[in-house]
Amino acid sequence: MSNMDQTRATAAVPNIGDDLITPDELRKLTEQHEMALLQEALEREKKHMKEQDTVREAFMNQHIRPDAKERFTRAVRDAASRGVKEIQVARFPSSYCTDGGRAINNFEPDWPNSLTGFAREAYEVFDKNLRAKGYKLRAQILDYPGGMPGDVGLYLRW
Repeated sequence: MSNMDQTRATAAVPNIGDDLITPDELRKLTEQHEMALLQEALEREKKHMKEQDTVREAFMNQHIRPDAKERFTRAVRDAASRGVKEIQVARFPSSYCTDGGRAINNFEPDWPNSLTGFAREAYEVFDKNLRAKGYKLRAQILDYPGGMPGDVGLYLRW
């Protein structure tokens, strides 16, 4: 290639180099984006934890309703008329139990001692009002997320 051809080829290539974004600046932009995503995830987790705390507090402070007798009678009557012999009366995370659901999971006879909050009150109502009439109450771990006890179900049988 002659000098003249070389000069023409060089002149045909535009010079865009001095004010181009650098790889360091691109990495910084990527890091900022990743940090923003992480911050959003942390905010979502914080919100979720706050919601879980609110649900737990409500469970711990919930009481048997004044119309419980009527609701109970209607629920068991409806179930029996469909041929059902038990109903689920409560569902809650095993973490609400004092032992994380261990006694329930292991079918220990003193599992009611691990109940707290509304579940404890429901058990006490059962023990005081329904046991002598022939009703039975059982507890069962309903799922095992990550291999650990998840939700507990309380079931009233007749």
